[in-house]
Amino acid sequence: MIKIENSIRVMAGVVALLIMAPPSAIAQEKKHAAVALEKHAAPEQVLKRAVAGKPHRLILQVNVNDPAMMNLALNNATNVAQYYKDRGEKATIEVVTFGPGLHMLRDDTSPVKARIKTIAEGNPAISFKACGNTQENMQKAENKDIALIPEATVVRSGVVRVMELQEQGWTYVRP
Repeated sequence: MIKIENSIRVMAGVVALLIMAPPSAIAQEKKHAAVALEKHAAPEQVLKRAVAGKPHRLILQVNVNDPAMMNLALNNATNVAQYYKDRGEKATIEVVTFGPGLHMLRDDTSPVKARIKTIAEGNPAISFKACGNTQENMQKAENKDIALIPEATVVRSGVVRVMELQEQGWTYVRP
């Protein structure tokens, strides 16, 4: 009730200024009124206005050879993509793998390669990055070429990729 009364008072002040004040004072008072209304707005309304128009960019890190963790990362990716799609907003999501997590994108060992194929076909906003350093080390350790699934793109270093995206303002999540 107090919030409504305060809002009414602020608006009445703005109307009074519109009638009596010069244009420069009106602009200043509108700014003060907006700040006052913002103070009384619900936190979720303030948050919605703050993020409106900002790009939604998410990094999901996978660095363990655990099918449950891989599926959790894929769930996170598809849920976030669907959430913003439903709101009519764009989201870009990169799943970055390195260390033992590279098994997620290996053609010979991935327990989720069929699911990744389906996701990649249906949602181009979700991409999959494989650490080149890890791939090289696995090739040396196993004495064979390590083929990746077609949906994977090799980056020189998975850790550096995560760092650089964070430096550009991307949101980082490790499922």
